[in-house]
Amino acid sequence: MSEFQLRDAREGEQAAIIELTLAAYHEYAAILGENYHFYEESTIATLSDVGPAAQIVAEQDGRLVGAALLYPPGTAFEAPEGMPAPVWPEVRLVAVPPSARGQGIGKALVQECLRRARKDGCTGLALHTTDMMQVAMAMYERMGFFRTPEFDFYPVPEFQVKAYRLEFKD
Repeated sequence: MSEFQLRDAREGEQAAIIELTLAAYHEYAAILGENYHFYEESTIATLSDVGPAAQIVAEQDGRLVGAALLYPPGTAFEAPEGMPAPVWPEVRLVAVPPSARGQGIGKALVQECLRRARKDGCTGLALHTTDMMQVAMAMYERMGFFRTPEFDFYPVPEFQVKAYRLEFKD
């Protein structure tokens, strides 16, 4: 396998990005059970209209092997009532399908988001994840992200979405 390159998504790649993201997240179907279809529908809706987000992809040998969204500060999601709106850019839907894992693609996508946020003069970067994404959570923590529970939320009562943030040191 050759090296991968990161770049902005191009027009016409939307279906491939949706397909690779769903392939990456399909492992959570068993955990989410009957709620998985809501998760899948939400993912498709987000990727069908990324709005103000930068859509970054990893390409290897002419095919897409990873993707992530980077939203400008305050635009990634509507904060649930009573929660302060985040003031940092936010990474969403970092996805690497199982066939492309183990090459550092996920980490490289997050590092590219960090680089872009820094370049834009931001003071940090935020993301949300869940306990079912243990490998991703461990990666984020190794990269220096720390928990910010004041930005956690529950889309349904028994499902916690955990907030993380990384602050730039310079």
